[in-house]
Amino acid sequence: MSVLVSFSIFPTDAEESKSVYVSKVIERIRESSLPYKLTPMSTVVETESLKEALAVLAQSYEVLEPYSNRVYLSATFDIRKNKSGRLAGKIQSIENKIGKVNT
Repeated sequence: MSVLVSFSIFPTDAEESKSVYVSKVIERIRESSLPYKLTPMSTVVETESLKEALAVLAQSYEVLEPYSNRVYLSATFDIRKNKSGRLAGKIQSIENKIGKVNT
């Protein structure tokens, strides 16, 4: 199974720039050794189960919880059985049709 979760998480009652907090979340994801991709608006992580994807979200909240009384989290899931490596594979599928794209 492949679960792609695209999510944005940040404290709402902190300073205007959120990069210091996003960096802390990315460090936690990087430590997990899960495949991930940071984009300007979200982070995409690939896991092997929905339970593992939900744990990523919970851990991300735990990273930010000490810094804020209010945390915003938005997530989108793409769950597919009998597949893996979709984080790169979905991009490759498009590039096979139209050539190299910006990533």
